[in-house]
Amino acid sequence: MSIGDFNDAPVFAISVVAQLTGMHPQTLRQYDRLGFVTPQRTSGGGRRYSSVDVDRLREIQQLSADGIGLSGIKRILGLEAENAQLRRRVSDLETDLDITHAALQQAQGRPATMGAEVVLRDRASVVVWRRQPRASLPYQAPE
Repeated sequence: MSIGDFNDAPVFAISVVAQLTGMHPQTLRQYDRLGFVTPQRTSGGGRRYSSVDVDRLREIQQLSADGIGLSGIKRILGLEAENAQLRRRVSDLETDLDITHAALQQAQGRPATMGAEVVLRDRASVVVWRRQPRASLPYQAPE
């Protein structure tokens, strides 16, 4: 295990976090109530903060020092979380696209299945279409 594996480990008591961040313990409790951080709890109910929590508290502290109110901070943190989630999704989709491209490149040269045509334009686009059956003329009986 590396030290990075412990980033989410709840190891700091509230008094230690107060010293690390320069915040009053009551401020830390308020940020917990507001949902800015969610420290783990001991069996006795004491808060235990991780290094990720400490980093987030420092970010909140900086935003507050920049003159941003608590509602603005909450909005910023929410947007940052959403942005991170979207970046992960984009990365997953890029991986899926790379896998699809590799499979299509491997399959090129073989007859298209079920009448589908595949064209690889570039890494970011694949065109797939299906041939429509030819419209048959209405049957006319010979005269």
